[in-house]
Amino acid sequence: MTFSAGLHHITALSGNIRRTHDFYTRLLGLRLVKRTVTAEDQASWHLTFGDELGTPGACLSFMSWEDTRAGVPGAGEAVTIALAIPPGSAPFWSERLADEGISIALDHGSSTPVIAFHDPDGIGLELVEEPVRGESHPHTTMDVPLDRAITGLSGATLLVEDIEASARVLMDVLGWRESGRAHLPGFERVRFTMPDSTSQGARIELLQGEGAPTAKRGAGSIHHIAFRAADDQAQADMVAALRKLGIETTPPIDRTYFRAVYFREPSGVLLAIATDGPGFGVDENIERLGERLMLPETLEEQRLKILTRLPDL
Repeated sequence: MTFSAGLHHITALSGNIRRTHDFYTRLLGLRLVKRTVTAEDQASWHLTFGDELGTPGACLSFMSWEDTRAGVPGAGEAVTIALAIPPGSAPFWSERLADEGISIALDHGSSTPVIAFHDPDGIGLELVEEPVRGESHPHTTMDVPLDRAITGLSGATLLVEDIEASARVLMDVLGWRESGRAHLPGFERVRFTMPDSTSQGARIELLQGEGAPTAKRGAGSIHHIAFRAADDQAQADMVAALRKLGIETTPPIDRTYFRAVYFREPSGVLLAIATDGPGFGVDENIERLGERLMLPETLEEQRLKILTRLPDL
């Protein structure tokens, strides 16, 4: 049976794309690897941040939802994004975030240090110390050296209404394995890992809370979590497995840099399965990633019009 190789990317909604750009590039030291527009609204940026190469398993993307009400986290949505940092780097990041005036919580109860905080739109973030899986291409800046730089995604937390039904999708379709379970006051938490993943992004946690409200999408919401498929055939195999569980997907959608299918798992969380290729270098040299607005051929004739409508970054 074909399984996913871990996380591919995570997409969220930004209420102020200029502020988001500053936060993830300047403060967190990620590289802007692609600037394009959303498929539904060519007046809105869609920015992708990641490592030096835009590697699957290392990317966060943001669609600009300017002047939109703030989202309300709840059941049926991902509520936390975790980023991987090198072992021993938690003190550096704690000090860096505190110097920026960002409130943090440092969890020493975990097997490894975890720094919890929020981005400017209120998205729950974690920095998790963990060893690098496979090859690593972290982006460095003047302020974030190589031995402190974010190495990729670590995982995500999904707030669900039915842990067991959601777990079947993770395990039977995507190949994740349960690695821990905890009962907390009013909550149940189950952790899943992808032991054979060759990149970061190998942890998913399902959280079920008594009486948790339903999520309301808006600025600061996590839009979807995408899992990796090595190629089109691997993606098709996972789609077939979803259908055996009675879950339908969209047809494969060409996003230029990958092909994705989208579906909602039993608790309503929007998930995707995205191919590893062709990658973010398909229309730009790796050295110049993220420097220029990139458009699909169908929109190229409208470049000047689109540029005049987009807010400056």
